[in-house]
Amino acid sequence: MKFATDVARRYLFSSKGTHFINIISGVTILGLTLGAAALILVLSVFNGFEELIASMVNKFNPELKIEPETGKYFDENDALIEKIKGIDGVEEVSKTIEETAAFEYQNIPYAGTLMGVDDAFERVTNIDSTIIEGIYALGDGEHDYAILGSGMARNLSVDVLNVFENLSVHIPDRRSAATSINPFRTRLAKPIGIFAVQQDIDNEVIIVPLEFAQSLLDRRGKLSSLGVRLGPKADADFIQEEIRNMLDSQLLVKNRYQQDEEFQKLMNIEKWMAFLIASLMILLIAFNLVACLWMIILDKKKDIAILSAMGSTSRMIRQIFMQLGLLYTATGLTLGILLALLLYFLQKQFGVITIGQGFVVDTYPVKMKGFDVLVVAVTVFVIGSLASIPVAKRASKLSESIRDE
Repeated sequence: MKFATDVARRYLFSSKGTHFINIISGVTILGLTLGAAALILVLSVFNGFEELIASMVNKFNPELKIEPETGKYFDENDALIEKIKGIDGVEEVSKTIEETAAFEYQNIPYAGTLMGVDDAFERVTNIDSTIIEGIYALGDGEHDYAILGSGMARNLSVDVLNVFENLSVHIPDRRSAATSINPFRTRLAKPIGIFAVQQDIDNEVIIVPLEFAQSLLDRRGKLSSLGVRLGPKADADFIQEEIRNMLDSQLLVKNRYQQDEEFQKLMNIEKWMAFLIASLMILLIAFNLVACLWMIILDKKKDIAILSAMGSTSRMIRQIFMQLGLLYTATGLTLGILLALLLYFLQKQFGVITIGQGFVVDTYPVKMKGFDVLVVAVTVFVIGSLASIPVAKRASKLSESIRDE
């Protein structure tokens, strides 16, 4: 085995008999290098976007969220909230109620989600850090304020600097008769701020005080969810289990992944679909590897005859060229990883590849994971091995025919 490896290494680095074969060898290694680097960078870009979106959504979603298993609402329970606050590692608990509503601003109507929150919501979610215009405030004692998602603000043409215009919030009145002239309950709130988190949230949500929403919905004493903020060193899994044991069977407690489970799964599907598509490039490069190995076999036909005359078996000849194919693959993979690391460093530090205006960041976010590099390495090696096997078998048959002659 060591003899086969030594011969293969010599064939890899030694000058070939024909200059054209040297060019083909260089092109093969270059192709494997670029292919491996591209696979790693594709996965790194998806990781970067996933982390970016998760960090933005995490400013809106609490670390733990308690919500009903079925239905929209559950009874407000101050005793339960105090028990949750008493758990070691829990810093704050907020109350939230949500419902679909119709909004109107300067005669422009639009539908979305009315989200009533208490004063603790700001501390539980860090929503104030997402404000892009105006301020985050729920009221001043005289007026109720509304904080709009950037998409909602755009659709309603809201100007938070216009202190004379109010936002009308309309909710169907459950108690009104079907023939009622005005089947809606309506309240006014002053737009005071605009936040930007994630497109789906920005296009749907308007935040108002909890009492404002409960009164408008005629749902006093009802909540849609409780948000829980944990300390920096808290064990989220342990606290989640502790809270679960406090709840009845009609309530669920979810961590951040479970709150956006469908989105996370979709991102993973897109990531690995892009990986499979990029892997096709390696398959195309594998044909170049096959051609390169076959030309080397033809160039080394005299060497094969000498090795056969010295007693080398067909199996040994096959091992030599199988090892040669793997050495080409390993060289290209190693250079590809180094190239990917270099480009990753340049993008991370200097942001050499930029995104057009209108996005939340100026450059493509990237995050490299060791697991992704391992997957790329295995993929490239498998493809390189599969490409080397038929050529190695052909070389062993050639040695048999030379021996017969």
